[in-house]
Amino acid sequence: MMDLSTEYLGMKLKNPLVAGPSPITRDLDNIRALEDAGVGAVVLNSLFEEEIAHGHGAHDHFLDHSTESHAESTSYAPALDYTPVGTEPYLEHLRAVKQAVGIPVFASLNGCTRGGWVEFASELEQAGADGLELNVYQVATDPEVSPADVENNYAEILSAVSKAVRIPVAMKLAPYFSSLPHMAKRLEECGAAGFVLFNRFYQPDIDIDTLEAVPNLSLSAPHEVRLPLRWIAILDPVVKASLAASTAVYTWAEVVKLLMVGADVTQLCATLLRNGAPVVPKLLEGLTAWMEEHEYESVTQLQGCMNHRTTSDPGAFERANYLRALQSYA
Repeated sequence: MMDLSTEYLGMKLKNPLVAGPSPITRDLDNIRALEDAGVGAVVLNSLFEEEIAHGHGAHDHFLDHSTESHAESTSYAPALDYTPVGTEPYLEHLRAVKQAVGIPVFASLNGCTRGGWVEFASELEQAGADGLELNVYQVATDPEVSPADVENNYAEILSAVSKAVRIPVAMKLAPYFSSLPHMAKRLEECGAAGFVLFNRFYQPDIDIDTLEAVPNLSLSAPHEVRLPLRWIAILDPVVKASLAASTAVYTWAEVVKLLMVGADVTQLCATLLRNGAPVVPKLLEGLTAWMEEHEYESVTQLQGCMNHRTTSDPGAFERANYLRALQSYA
């Protein structure tokens, strides 16, 4: 009997396929369908710091409206016929999902400043989240902000959150650190139970008619899987924390490759947006068939068999690979 189970953030999952945070996981029926299709866990859509701040700001505006009016003019109190964004809609969704499914449910926090992270994380834990994914989306544009400042911000946020909650915390990383292994080790010391590789930034475009920057959301392309493939192979021997691959997982072949370099789970996002829950059984069937053909009895046996553990100098290995890639072009 093939054993597809894996351990992630200290929890045993029935298989390494995790529905990543996306518009798909905003909907309870979608999450039920994903559980029925066979995913091992689900990460809810991200709760953004800006949404929370906007909700609080709007609420404060209405509460303060007309406060200097005559004391007897009671009709100035505004009717709150809007729904503040805040945390409550997200918390309600989290509670509903936890009641509806039996697989682990992780919450996701996306922000860039220290304020509020601990409070929001505690609320998510109390609402039933099995774990928490921190996505520190910080684009350094100020030349006075040093690389050390950016790294310290990550470490301080993670340290504060991990001390405030008892559930495991995973840090979603960008691939742009000067020394990713060093940063991963530092964050592990600050309480990271896992890492999600990678945060994929959506780059704006320019409208040449209106002369405005416009958002442009492009889903990942299959070749982008090589970035987490490379870095998970490097990080797997370096850290004890769980590793989740989170870019361009479209087919069972990508799942196999990422497990081989050391991933504990693979997060599905773009393929779910394009194909829906029915793609999940196909991935599981392909993974199982490949493992049977190559005589692997479990995912655990497969994990890490092609990481950099046996390479004494991974840096030299990567440079040699770079040279070979250039020479291979005809």
